[in-house]
Amino acid sequence: MSREVHFSDVNEALEELEYPIERSEAGAELADVTLVLADGREDFGDLVSQTSSDVFESAEDLEAELHNTLPRGAVGEPYQSEGDA
Repeated sequence: MSREVHFSDVNEALEELEYPIERSEAGAELADVTLVLADGREDFGDLVSQTSSDVFESAEDLEAELHNTLPRGAVGEPYQSEGDA
């Protein structure tokens, strides 16, 4: 059964993995997850597979790599804050 994770909740999904974890294993673990982004939806496992590190020591490491993989528009409007308006 597949599930959806909003980008704002990505760390919670990554915390479910057991670290250290290899990129290929993380991609396989997240293959049934759809990541909901500001500009659409992506297969979470595919995105993880596109990262450059071979091994992730923590959820924070994997999340940082994921941020480097996504295009700017994927997480919201450039230069816009979700804080007070």
